[in-house]
Amino acid sequence: MHDPDREAALGELVRFRQEFYACLTARADALFELAEAVLCTDGPVRSLVGLSLAPEHRRGHGALYDAMNCGRIDIERLRTTLAGLPLPRAADGRLVLAVDVSPWVRPDANTSPDRSFCHTYGRGRDQHLMIPGWPYSIVAAL
Repeated sequence: MHDPDREAALGELVRFRQEFYACLTARADALFELAEAVLCTDGPVRSLVGLSLAPEHRRGHGALYDAMNCGRIDIERLRTTLAGLPLPRAADGRLVLAVDVSPWVRPDANTSPDRSFCHTYGRGRDQHLMIPGWPYSIVAAL
């Protein structure tokens, strides 16, 4: 059965994979397989060596460490690639967004730049405290 939506989605995936590979400027093959292993491994990733056992990572663990130590990613090109992707939409065409605001509290990092105060909930006996750190916001299209 011919499904044009499925073919369009697969075409977009192929283009993204090709563009992502082009963003890898050193040790591209090993980094690409490492990224696939991270995405395809069942459960949490607990160590790099565990990733080398994933079927998607066809190289030995030495290549994995070489990719981590010497591999390079063109960050600007990757940003441009990600910004150019179409946003996923719900069945009725609306954008559905999820937002998470999480602080990275660092009360003892006195010399760290740009710290502000982060509101924290339920630390200690249901106390809500303002602790120095960095607030992070992540917005994801579902």
